[in-house]
Amino acid sequence: MDKRKQLFNKRRQRVRNSLRKNATGGRPRLSVHRSGQHIYVQVIDDVKGATLAAASSNDKELRGSLKSGANIEAARQVGELVAKRALEAGVKDVIFDRGGFIYHGRVKALADAAREGGLSF
Repeated sequence: MDKRKQLFNKRRQRVRNSLRKNATGGRPRLSVHRSGQHIYVQVIDDVKGATLAAASSNDKELRGSLKSGANIEAARQVGELVAKRALEAGVKDVIFDRGGFIYHGRVKALADAAREGGLSF
């Protein structure tokens, strides 16, 4: 395993442990994954082990309007879409799980758009 992957896994574990400590009231988790070509987000209820809402830059609703799935504009639109879907599912309060990704760029844009869409974290 190369050094970058080790550091990523270390960051991911640190974030996950922090979430477990602060997970009060059984709030769902807004989990983000970004790849080289797309960005994915899910609202996960860890108590039930179920996904309540999900969105990605690869969704049919967004695919035609996006120039690329790997830029900040795509992340903003995915954040707005997941906020809309989560509110439809009855979820307003979530815990933000950035995984091992640094809170910068696409991850930050997605979080800001989800907050503007009505989610609170």
